[in-house]
Amino acid sequence: MSPHRAVKPGRGHTAADAGEAPVDRTREDVHQAVREEVAVRADALWGVASRLHADPEYAFAEHRAAALLSGELERAGFAVERGVAGMPTAFTARSGRGRPAVALLLEYDALPGLGHACGHNLIAAAGLGAALAVGAVAEESAGSVLAVGTPAEEGGGGKALEVEAGVFDGVDAALMFHPGVYSWARAPLTAQVQYRVAFHGRAAHPTGNPTEGIDALAALVELFNVLAVLGRRLPEGSHVQGIVTQGGTATNIVPEYAEGLFGLRAATTPALEDLTDRLRECADGVARATGTTAEVERATVRYEHFRDSEALSERFAAHLSRAGIPLSPPVPGVYLGSSDIGNVSTRVPAIHPFVAIMDEDGSDHTPEFAEAAASPRAREVLVAATGALACTAVDVLLSEELREEAWARHRAARTG
Repeated sequence: MSPHRAVKPGRGHTAADAGEAPVDRTREDVHQAVREEVAVRADALWGVASRLHADPEYAFAEHRAAALLSGELERAGFAVERGVAGMPTAFTARSGRGRPAVALLLEYDALPGLGHACGHNLIAAAGLGAALAVGAVAEESAGSVLAVGTPAEEGGGGKALEVEAGVFDGVDAALMFHPGVYSWARAPLTAQVQYRVAFHGRAAHPTGNPTEGIDALAALVELFNVLAVLGRRLPEGSHVQGIVTQGGTATNIVPEYAEGLFGLRAATTPALEDLTDRLRECADGVARATGTTAEVERATVRYEHFRDSEALSERFAAHLSRAGIPLSPPVPGVYLGSSDIGNVSTRVPAIHPFVAIMDEDGSDHTPEFAEAAASPRAREVLVAATGALACTAVDVLLSEELREEAWARHRAARTG
């Protein structure tokens, strides 16, 4: 494939209309063409982001959001498949065919009680705009542009389910951005999972026959104490946070059953596996000491830690800087939560840069961040990030050298 010919004539190019041979264009010409496509769509993309913001939907129930986004892509000529990976609100939309293939990821779930306090309305609009812009410019011979609708990032792990269903098989890069309070080229995202721990004891009346009772709630409380001691010895990035979900039925009955839900995070997936083993050991030890029996079971999809594709994130940062938004490396030791993009990054080279829509003294998952996700600054970031994503996608499609570098680093990181 010639990196200069696999592009449609842009606006104002009339050689084809005049019956002349297509004009060769450099990759920078293509970058400019997709930037123009984004600029033309800027108002419409902000309209999509605003509609999503005003109508928040939650994990696996984002029916209106999925219909809006997939409908826009279908009207633009993308081949849309809905209900992918067994999720009614997941979809894929493809333009072009074959390899290379680049995926633009769209998140659109909101937070109960807080709406779009993580800015997923901007993520969805940016992925949509980038896919439309590249789809309008690239010829089929350039490969495929795939827009992937990914439900339930905030709880449920739609991307993890799509990975397991093979949605990202045959994809050369997965691209998205995330609004935040920092502008960082790489996302320090940890591995995360939740476990349910239950203790079984024996009910008794606390005054009538107290020696016959085995207090399951006391065992659960002791587990919290043991984990608090363990927490002081965990490596950087690892922690356990738990809540009591069931602790008995009456104050005059020794609880025969108690249950807690524990969130585990660690800087890497292997560290999370080690932390999971420690949770099991602690629960078993408490059970032996208290005469109870313990059950430990995974309660959620596991989010892998994010593996950044430096080759691609450097390209995105360079493109974004043209819009006057510089990105810096993340601050060492600062982690920004977890995301199912980590699961995607185990399969294909991926990027997940953060771009600030409010100052560093703020935080996402707050009412203030939800307000910022509909602000004039958010609009500027949306347009700039959409253009940078589109240009990075063009680089993936047109540069075999970049793809080889990204895959080589990806495989080396997995082996390492």
